[in-house]
Amino acid sequence: MQWQGRSVRKPSGGRYHTSRGKMRAEIGRAPAETHIGEERKKIVRTFGGNQKVRALRLDYATVANPADGTTRKVKIETVEANSANPNYVRRNLLTKGAIIRTEMGRARIVSRPSQDGVVNAVLIA
Repeated sequence: MQWQGRSVRKPSGGRYHTSRGKMRAEIGRAPAETHIGEERKKIVRTFGGNQKVRALRLDYATVANPADGTTRKVKIETVEANSANPNYVRRNLLTKGAIIRTEMGRARIVSRPSQDGVVNAVLIA
């Protein structure tokens, strides 16, 4: 588990002396790092008893075409670009904002696969 509280270090490099320990509300988890592959999902219990669906691997995306207003489920071929991290392109990781190549053409991912469990995308010219 990852801790998402305040850093121990100040911007100057000095140290904050903690007055309390880690709180239950401050824990996080490692990223799901959704790959292209045969669908594999995992349900995770979150804070407050809610649930998130972690997509570990996905091979289909729901792609919307803004020109004619249609939406189709199409196969993901590869990741072409990712502004979050150029290494994600080599590893074929699916994240929000990534440009993917599909059967319909190039599309930008607008959903968060590691949080929502699906890939929703919009066609780009």
